[in-house]
Amino acid sequence: MTAELVRGQNHPVPHGTVEVRVTAGTALLALASLADERGRLGGPAALAHPGAPAPPGIRVPGEAAERHTLAVDLDAVGPEVHSIGLLLVLPPDGPPRFGAVPAPHVVVAEPGGDGFAAFALTGLDAETALTALELYRRQGAWKVRAVGQGYADGLAALLTDGGLAAPEAAALAAEALRAAAPGGEAERSLAALPPHAQDRDAAPRTPGTVPEPPDPLPAPATPYAGTPGSAPAPAGPASPGPGGGAPGGGTPGGGAPGGGGPTIDYAHPRRRRTTAEAPEPAPRPAPAPADPDAPPVPVAGDASGWSMDERLYNQVWGMFEDLARTVAAYRGAVDFADSRLDRELDEALSDPRHRLGGSGGDAREAARARRDDLVAQARAVLDRDLAQLTAESEVVEPALPAAYARWDNPVWHGGGTPEEGPLALRLGNLSLPESPGLKIPMLMRLPMERGLWIDNGRTGSEAAMTMDTDRLRRAAMDMAVAHAARLLAVHPADRFSVHVIDAAGAGSAALAPLVAAGVLAAPPAAGAAGVAETLARLTRRVDLVQMALRAGAPEDLPPDLDPAEQLLIVHDFPHGFDDRAVTQLRYLADEGPSAGVHLLMVADRDEASAYGPLLDPLWRSLMRLSPVPDHHLADPWVQHAWTFEPDLPPQGSRVLHQALDRVARARRAARP
Repeated sequence: MTAELVRGQNHPVPHGTVEVRVTAGTALLALASLADERGRLGGPAALAHPGAPAPPGIRVPGEAAERHTLAVDLDAVGPEVHSIGLLLVLPPDGPPRFGAVPAPHVVVAEPGGDGFAAFALTGLDAETALTALELYRRQGAWKVRAVGQGYADGLAALLTDGGLAAPEAAALAAEALRAAAPGGEAERSLAALPPHAQDRDAAPRTPGTVPEPPDPLPAPATPYAGTPGSAPAPAGPASPGPGGGAPGGGTPGGGAPGGGGPTIDYAHPRRRRTTAEAPEPAPRPAPAPADPDAPPVPVAGDASGWSMDERLYNQVWGMFEDLARTVAAYRGAVDFADSRLDRELDEALSDPRHRLGGSGGDAREAARARRDDLVAQARAVLDRDLAQLTAESEVVEPALPAAYARWDNPVWHGGGTPEEGPLALRLGNLSLPESPGLKIPMLMRLPMERGLWIDNGRTGSEAAMTMDTDRLRRAAMDMAVAHAARLLAVHPADRFSVHVIDAAGAGSAALAPLVAAGVLAAPPAAGAAGVAETLARLTRRVDLVQMALRAGAPEDLPPDLDPAEQLLIVHDFPHGFDDRAVTQLRYLADEGPSAGVHLLMVADRDEASAYGPLLDPLWRSLMRLSPVPDHHLADPWVQHAWTFEPDLPPQGSRVLHQALDRVARARRAARP
């Protein structure tokens, strides 16, 4: 049975050798790209085209044609290759765009046999080159993913997005198009793989020694904070994921930003590597299951990265992506089954023969049975994927470092302070209605490129409307204090400072652990004078850092300037703020992150709306979170409405106080 994939859906590859069959309504070129563990193309050899030497295990066709068959021997592919992309390109003398021709159809099949996965590339418009699908490694086994990401500027733009320099990409694209033109290089036979590839056992592949990196996400490394169902702006080619570009720039409660280009971005999050050192070796693979048909045994840290923290971070994002796409496939299958049922019921009612003799009832029952069968099949696939993700979560969650871990994780009871700052910070948990018990950590890349807005208003969500106002405001402030405590605990001593503006003193009870431990940079600022003094001090810091950076002399900062990263918690805004203070606050939100000053607002959006247009840019620039379960966040692939739940210390636990006590002791020990 062939699985009809939708954009973003993946499917296991059960054979060591596969054929990729392309059918199109016009002549086009079929090429292949070879990416490394970071998802990047490593030079001209990373594009398999008719004018280049054939890479191991891959053969590409020659001239443009309406039908192509690519054969890939996955066991012969070099270990440095972690993903193989099928590229479809319109020739220079062909149609002007894919939107003007019938949708291409791609089938992945056993050599000479039936297909096991198919993908129709519908919805194309101005694209002239696209990545149709990719074969990629995941936990040592191979999978196929339907991609369907196109580029209006052609093959050169696609290669540039893959990591090649623009001149190199343009030259390589021109070389490939020349080689595939009539009279160019002779067409390579796709059936002529090495003889051993044809005889290889087609049993499912067991986990290998090199783990596949999870698909990178656009940065900042948080789910897209826009209206569920809206598409984020595509990230640029350099965006990694949980660091580099930015779709996460939607409004905290509003629509998605505009912008042209593809609406789904498959550039993945990965850490910027600033040294030439080799990455740490990958973790040892799990033993192959006794049953060859069983899924791979999950392993914590089974992803690419230079450290275990980075591998776990990338693995969490891989789990988040897998859950998003497997649920999208299930929902798509249910929608298809429902629409087919409606169509068949309409046909049964419109057929005069079914109005006589009672055959109409039989036709309707048969249609409903077919619908139920389709839904049951889709649910079985979903349950299989959910079981695998749940097993992976049960292995990964206990292995997370403190920055990513829940507050009830035993890692918080360990002693000592870290020697370097963390890669990311856990904000809470994400889940979908199809599997509410499966919680995926929501991680935010550090240093923060956006501030946070914790909404303590009752109109923020359905759950908030049912809560007492005082309880909701206390929950929001408790959430802010928990984030501040986590940031302090996971940074080295004196590498992170926290300031608080609590103009009316309404947050004193929640702030008590920070105040008692003595870890704040200064006592919470109260009244209009305290607000003005704190904002002036942090604004001065941003100005001085920016001037020093522009002058190329960051070491010439005044000696009284705190070099640590700064977090400003603002409670009950706009109480105590005049127009000048609001302007300074907006300045800190816009310019602060580049100078190491980050903003955490705890406020009611409705109360703050009194400032109107003056405040809207501030609201829109921050990521909105809720102190109660809410579903205002959407992922950057299929825009599910995810349920967000904050991660707070367990009731009655002293884990937060113990963490702050360790911070205080470390600071005292670090001071001369």
